[in-house]
Amino acid sequence: MYRQLRLAVLLGGCATLAMAQQAMSWAQVKERFRQNNPNLAAGEIAIRESKANETTAGLRPNPVFTSANEQLNLFSLNPYQPLATGQYTQTLSYLVERRKKRPLRVDSARLATAISRADLSDLDRNLAFALRDAFIRVLQGKAILELSGENLKYYDHVLALNRERLNAGDISKVDFLRLELQRVQYESDLENARINLRTAKIALLALMNEQTPIDQFDVAGRFDAAVVLPEPSDALRAAMAARPDLLSAATAVEKAQADHRLAIANGSADPVVSADYGRIGPMNTVGLGFSIPLRIFDKNQGEKERTTLEIQRAEKIRLSIVTDINRDVASAYQSIEGVLKLIKPYQDRYLPESAEVRDTVSFAYSKGGASLLDFLDAQKAYRDAQLNYRNLIAGYLSAVNQLGMAMGTELVP
Repeated sequence: MYRQLRLAVLLGGCATLAMAQQAMSWAQVKERFRQNNPNLAAGEIAIRESKANETTAGLRPNPVFTSANEQLNLFSLNPYQPLATGQYTQTLSYLVERRKKRPLRVDSARLATAISRADLSDLDRNLAFALRDAFIRVLQGKAILELSGENLKYYDHVLALNRERLNAGDISKVDFLRLELQRVQYESDLENARINLRTAKIALLALMNEQTPIDQFDVAGRFDAAVVLPEPSDALRAAMAARPDLLSAATAVEKAQADHRLAIANGSADPVVSADYGRIGPMNTVGLGFSIPLRIFDKNQGEKERTTLEIQRAEKIRLSIVTDINRDVASAYQSIEGVLKLIKPYQDRYLPESAEVRDTVSFAYSKGGASLLDFLDAQKAYRDAQLNYRNLIAGYLSAVNQLGMAMGTELVP
């Protein structure tokens, strides 16, 4: 009686707490995660840094002003005209960049920003996969906790009926004690389910970087195997179009090509043009100047070779990611198909059969038409079938999550 009262208080407290707290949806969990995650915040800062590099890349060379004042006779015999014999030259020069160096620098910087954006999206994709997996674990824990509570409630009902049979002399005290001892298994299932649920919540809160107390945190979402999946060919095309890591790799190829064009341009000589004004005594002069380096030895050969190799390396990385996408999509579908082959028999036969056997044997035992061993076996078979089914649902949702990660999109709302 004490155990039943304690269970009632426990379930009542859980129900009151569940009513007091508002469960978060997957969209809310993901939004909170994105607000709190320091890695995503660092990625946003990296994009802003790259945008600043675009500004630097687009800057033009500064003009150079030179002032030369020579032949100043400070020890002249005429102390009132010490600067009369001086020569004054003011020169303004400017470096003229050829071969579109500045636009090429800007293109390279913009492509670097695009890579940073794609890398941030890919980081978000990977982190969202782990977050969704933790979210599924919480839903699984809630489903198993609900099942454990229902099983214990059902078994308590059976115990109450058999207590009446004991009082009426229909069963022996030993059989009733054996039934009562079996109840500890259902209590253990309930306690373990509570611990597993709290552990799953702790893991999810840690990923969210959230300080909400566990007892005030709850989530809500679909926990079934009714997700509509695309065809494998459609999923593969979607992955090729949406995967941010492939976009990053393709952009890296473009950036390597832009850097190679810039390296070729940097191998050319840039002239410096200048204009000067001079004054020698009473005479004023104006001049024009032109200088250009002779690229005899240094033609930027090393950077040209490096960027050529970088194009090849970036292309190899892109091809490797394409191979990974094909493998990821195929592996995810293989996992989904494997789980579905197990789920369907449970839905069609095992779950209804286990419930029917449990109810039939329980009724027969209450009427003396079944043995105690048959009764306990039927209870265990029902408990195992229901538990296995919920674990399979969690496995299915995890496999769908894996497919969504492979495609670069979400399949479960």
